[in-house]
Amino acid sequence: MIRLGVNIDHVATVREARQGSSPEPTSAALMAELAGADGIVVHLREDRRHIQDRDVRILREVLQSRLCLEMAATDEMVEIASKTKPDVVSLVPERREELTTEGGLDVLSHLDHLTKVIHALHAAEIPVALFIDPEPKQIKAAQKIAADAIEIHTGRYANTQGALQRTHLNDIVESAKLAASLGMRVNAGHGLDYHNVVSIAQIPEIEELNIGHSIISRAVLVGITAAVSEMKSLMMSSRR
Repeated sequence: MIRLGVNIDHVATVREARQGSSPEPTSAALMAELAGADGIVVHLREDRRHIQDRDVRILREVLQSRLCLEMAATDEMVEIASKTKPDVVSLVPERREELTTEGGLDVLSHLDHLTKVIHALHAAEIPVALFIDPEPKQIKAAQKIAADAIEIHTGRYANTQGALQRTHLNDIVESAKLAASLGMRVNAGHGLDYHNVVSIAQIPEIEELNIGHSIISRAVLVGITAAVSEMKSLMMSSRR
């Protein structure tokens, strides 16, 4: 069994382009749930470029599946998470000038700070995942500071082809095995689409894939119900 978390940030991106009220991310989330999504993912960025605080509050109230809140490891975000109580928080790196998250957290360089953030979120009874690159030293550091899960950054794999892509895939395979052996749950995501998802979904240690851009892009053409259903079908068939 492998779960699909649908990231709806880009529904909010379209809304914010006109700073209006549509499309409504919550409506997209509910439709994604009905189509088979096992959870909804949103990134509440510090600059609020797409998802807004209101979206997180409403999603927490209406979702029947799991809510994953991606966020930077800041005091402001810890306070928001502690109040809204998502099912899981995924700590991600964040830079104002980036178009999207460009790499994993450098856990080793921020051990003390991340330890404090994880402690605060655990005190609020919120499990914590760390979005990290498929590197053994980062995975071991995540386990050291009591992360409940890791989300393996699949961007390098997704953005390459041929032998180099196979090398990155092997890194993900070995990282998933290591994290699972250390007692952490293993998720993955970033850059996954309908063409490259199967090889990642076949990795037995990975429990969940979080996918946004490709699903929302597909939804523009075929609707979100079909887009989510198609992705979930690809993932499930990879485990048969």
